[in-house]
Amino acid sequence: MIELFKQPNIDWMGKAKYFYALSGILLLAGWASILFGSGIRYGIDFKGGTNVDVRFAQPPNVDKLRSGLAAQGLGNTEIQSISDIANANANEVVIFVEGKGQDEQALQTSREKVLGALNATYRVSGSNKADFNSATPTSLAALLTEKDPLLLSANAGDRYQQLAKKLLDYRDKNANGVLTNLDELSKVDGVTPPVLAGLKENYVLGPFAIRNVEIVGPKVGAELRQQAIYVTLYALGGMLLYIAFRFQGGASVGQQFFAQRGFAGFFLRLLDKGIFGLAAVLAVFHDVLITLGFFSLLHFEISLTVIAALLTLVGYSMNDTIVIFDRIRENNRLLRNESFADVVNKSINQTLSRTILTSGLTFLTVLVLFLMGGQVLRAFSFALVVGIVVGTYSSFGIAAPLVVAWNRWRGQGVAAGTGPAAGNKARGSENVPGRLAPAGRR
Repeated sequence: MIELFKQPNIDWMGKAKYFYALSGILLLAGWASILFGSGIRYGIDFKGGTNVDVRFAQPPNVDKLRSGLAAQGLGNTEIQSISDIANANANEVVIFVEGKGQDEQALQTSREKVLGALNATYRVSGSNKADFNSATPTSLAALLTEKDPLLLSANAGDRYQQLAKKLLDYRDKNANGVLTNLDELSKVDGVTPPVLAGLKENYVLGPFAIRNVEIVGPKVGAELRQQAIYVTLYALGGMLLYIAFRFQGGASVGQQFFAQRGFAGFFLRLLDKGIFGLAAVLAVFHDVLITLGFFSLLHFEISLTVIAALLTLVGYSMNDTIVIFDRIRENNRLLRNESFADVVNKSINQTLSRTILTSGLTFLTVLVLFLMGGQVLRAFSFALVVGIVVGTYSSFGIAAPLVVAWNRWRGQGVAAGTGPAAGNKARGSENVPGRLAPAGRR
């Protein structure tokens, strides 16, 4: 494997207090924003409502648009401009009307009000013709069939359906959904002068087009929000059990109960066996909390795609932590005369090149996705950008120091060579991991 660092010797555990301080600052800033500031912004998936995606021919006047919505009784709507590096002239906005306990019929009414406000605000004056930018394949094919500019008579329906599809494909792909000049349609295969004349006679070009409309009931949004929380907790719980089993040490549960003579000692021994899993889950929980704090600070919305990103982050961070813990377990058996903190430092240093390479390349990939992926993937990729940085740092800056801190606290009461405290004392040949020490030495 490529090594970026030749035998690094960094005292990571000696710098644990700085890691804790950094995490404390990030958590405090983020959750102060969540609890006392703007809070967490939920997308339509979770809070329910009507989302109308509108693209304009020219940059829209947001104040004018807001006034038009207020005239329809939609004064509390949210208007978000969409900017896209790949398409700087998108001139697109998303209008959101929150559900607030409305039923599906009320949400449908809100949709009609938004469309009515747009038509009233940007109406093409002095014309009763249909808007080509709002035309559908069915309506356009029906008009062409009725007018029959190609004089087909027989089989006119099929031909005009194909022609209508070509015309609307040109509008949507070449003109970004908003055509500004009907003469441009002459470039479409099959459009003859009579066809173009018929289009000009029956259509005008409105200044906007509805790109997408989403309606989610508030009950569905609440259920999705609850399920997202459960899914994340189930994932963390499953990982806790797996790592606690995978990295366990010491005697069996029954032996530990009788050896410790009580539930307090039994509980501490269970923590000794599962401290690696507990530390890993706490570190991942720390990553999710910090990422949510950044979402509040920078006003990104939480949607179902963001939940997918958070679950991806949980798995990625856990994988990095397990790599370090596995090296700690190997070195804990080999370096029996060194303190546990030194074993952890050496394990992190040995995996440092691997961590930088894998995390660095993944970070560059999601950074490009964040910068160039467009508005739809912006929140998803932002969660991965923040999560990969925080998740990589927490593996050696939070998870490993937690195990060392527990080891130091339990070092006086746990025999060397058993459990996570095995590194605090000299490790003689009689102290084999997985075996209880003699009674007089516990």
